[in-house]
Amino acid sequence: MARTHPDEKILSYNDVVLRRSDLDILNGPYFLNDRIVEFYFSYLSSTCCSSEEVLLVSPSISFWISNCPMLEDVKDVVAPLRLQDRKLIIFPVNNNEDVTVAEGGSHWSLLSYYKTCNLFEHYDSFGSLNKRHAMKLCKGIKGLVGAPETMSNCRECNTPQQMNGYDCGLYMLAIAELLCSCHLQEPNDSGQCRFEALELLEVGQMRRRILKIIEDLMDQVEKESA
Repeated sequence: MARTHPDEKILSYNDVVLRRSDLDILNGPYFLNDRIVEFYFSYLSSTCCSSEEVLLVSPSISFWISNCPMLEDVKDVVAPLRLQDRKLIIFPVNNNEDVTVAEGGSHWSLLSYYKTCNLFEHYDSFGSLNKRHAMKLCKGIKGLVGAPETMSNCRECNTPQQMNGYDCGLYMLAIAELLCSCHLQEPNDSGQCRFEALELLEVGQMRRRILKIIEDLMDQVEKESA
């Protein structure tokens, strides 16, 4: 049997390239990397969350917004995303504080922005570990989405809590999917849908589910190229 290399490309999906090592992460109890987060956001954007009202922002763009000191430079980068035209924007939050390290950090959480009610919400599956990082990202976002600088930063939401030190990314992805689904069901943003759904959030099968999606896409590519 031929040996495989961790950097072997296994799937190109939209603008995301997955490698063999990403499957290893999903097969084991490991912290999710940026590529898996970006892949699932891209998958959601192409399937159940394909509405032009909703935007799921990649980890690299979220990190850039949070850490770039010049607002004008950020505006140029995010202009194609049309942030001010969206009604719901979802940002991954990472606690990486070293701008020289790609894919750093040790915890994921989620920040959402609802334009209709000018509301930021933060969902953290490990208490308030990422609160400071979410506030930093929120501050950078305000000038990009047209939110008034005087508005309060954001609301910390009661979030189902992880039972270990590595599933934060799975919680973040599950909540992102839930928020998208609730927005499509309840575009007026009363909030009842998403809060009720959070209480029923199931994360246990997320690894297998994402892995199955990737494997099915790989099979599809193989059949199309045969």
